[in-house]
Amino acid sequence: MPAYHSAFNEEKDFRSVGNMVLLPIKTRVRGPSPIADPDSEDIIDEALNLFRANVLFRNFEIKGPADRVLIYLILYITECLNKLTKNPSLREAEKLLTTAALGNFAIPGDAQFPLNALYEPPANKGDADLLRQYISQLRQEMAVRLPNRIYENDRPGKWWMCFHKRKFMNKVL
Repeated sequence: MPAYHSAFNEEKDFRSVGNMVLLPIKTRVRGPSPIADPDSEDIIDEALNLFRANVLFRNFEIKGPADRVLIYLILYITECLNKLTKNPSLREAEKLLTTAALGNFAIPGDAQFPLNALYEPPANKGDADLLRQYISQLRQEMAVRLPNRIYENDRPGKWWMCFHKRKFMNKVL
């Protein structure tokens, strides 16, 4: 059974930095991402919808630049679920994930980035700053949407939390 790939792979109208595409997102967080149509699905929705199916795969064939964004988001969702293992309330989870989203993180090309074999580093410092801002915007938007998606009765849902130990592609951010 093959893994599910991003529907945004066919889109060619968006800017790329390295080999990661800057896709539009429905967000109020400031950043370099174009604003997506509020009625359509964006890459964050797609990552949340495909997470439970794709996290089970050890191998993932990259079919386009949007798949690289999807891979990053799936790994980030796993990191977020690991932070929620102590069953904090919904408000505590929002604070915890927002703090994690604003913390330091590695981007492609950094020595600490675990997926350097799959991602090209940015061409220059300006592109590196742009990519850092875009990934930060993705992380902040995921911190807003993830708790609302997984919480039931002020506790994380067991059908999400059962995936917190899974390692997508045997990697961890």
